[in-house]
Amino acid sequence: MSTTPPPRPGPSADVRPARGERTDEDGAFGWLRALGPRGRRAFAGAFGGYALDSYDYFTLPLSMVALAAYFGLDSGQTGLFTTVTLVVSAVGGAVAGVVADRVGRVRALMITVITYAVFTVACGFAPTYETLLVFRALQGLGFGGEWAVGAILVAEYAGARHRGRTLGAVQSSWAVGWGLAAVVYTLVFSFVDEDLAWRVMFWTGALPALLVVWLRRRVHDAPTATAAREQDPGRGSFAAVFRPGRDGVPGLLRTTLLASLLSTGVQGGYYTLATWVPTYLKSERGLSVVDTGGYLAFLISGAFLGYLTGGVLTDRLGRRNNIWLFALLSALCILAYGNIPHGADTLLLVLGFPLGFCMSAIFSGFGSYLSELYPTAVRGTGQGFTYNTGRAVGAVFPTVVGFLADSWGVGGALVFGAIGYGIAALALLGLPETRGRELA
Repeated sequence: MSTTPPPRPGPSADVRPARGERTDEDGAFGWLRALGPRGRRAFAGAFGGYALDSYDYFTLPLSMVALAAYFGLDSGQTGLFTTVTLVVSAVGGAVAGVVADRVGRVRALMITVITYAVFTVACGFAPTYETLLVFRALQGLGFGGEWAVGAILVAEYAGARHRGRTLGAVQSSWAVGWGLAAVVYTLVFSFVDEDLAWRVMFWTGALPALLVVWLRRRVHDAPTATAAREQDPGRGSFAAVFRPGRDGVPGLLRTTLLASLLSTGVQGGYYTLATWVPTYLKSERGLSVVDTGGYLAFLISGAFLGYLTGGVLTDRLGRRNNIWLFALLSALCILAYGNIPHGADTLLLVLGFPLGFCMSAIFSGFGSYLSELYPTAVRGTGQGFTYNTGRAVGAVFPTVVGFLADSWGVGGALVFGAIGYGIAALALLGLPETRGRELA
């Protein structure tokens, strides 16, 4: 009888844990350990890129009152800043998606970060309203592409079990950037005259350029997804994501149209709030710069926890159920927030937390859901187009609110954003559930 012990399984063997046994993928940070070293670097790059994308975006809404006074703008003209940014971001996002499919996720990510950093800084030098509008539009080119590219980069490292919470964690970086912008806004506008303070806010948008150096040296595309993408001659094709089904072979046209409608509804509601809440707090509720920062802290704290919670729920409840749940809750929160009576500032403060929580939790499933709806060869193209088409069409909402604000007041006009969440709920009726789907 042989006494030689049996060979130990190698690292590639399929060794399943016994029932009840904990693995490295369990626990609060199991999703992070499951990414592996390269996946964690990709996560850090996408997290940092999206946080700084958010920071650069919010330099405008936070400076809106000062800009309106400096250039003598009405509500419609200030709302146009956001609309132009988001409309052009649709072009930038679609192009970045194609670039990501053709030359790789990391290269496309660096291009988007450089673009939004350069033109955010340029906004600080704008001599006229028209020039600022042009620079803000060009900033939208990079702003539109960063999220889709970064989300795909991380999604292709993440396994199906943890993809929702992993992408939810990436999405939470938006609240981090928003919070950083609010802190810088409070400091700058407290110590610098308003006529110069808004320029200083834009100049601080140079920070993201430092991230590019790190991305170039440390972050790489997921090898398996790269191989699958490069072997497909149809990669990065707009025609592919608009191809209808034929001869029993399903196409992507229906998916693209409904995913774009879903994105339109969610982002229409979100950007209505993101654009107009600072103005609502300062001009209509009469809060000071410091008080506005304090109220935004409640909103942003709720947003951060909402992203993380939504990421967990999108894995447990499913992608569609998570979006349905928070579409309903977000609409109810908007209606409540916009109708708080004057003088009830404590209620305004408290309601900021659930408002931020719900309108952010709905986004947590987007990174995983849109990635899972498309095959590897056109994942960047499909996700870039649908997400940013939603930004472009949803951008109409802040402008409508701007024009309605003159007669309804900003608080009354904010309820228009609730319509967007109803549109999102309807779009989901035609889209499949993708929880558990593996990516190449």
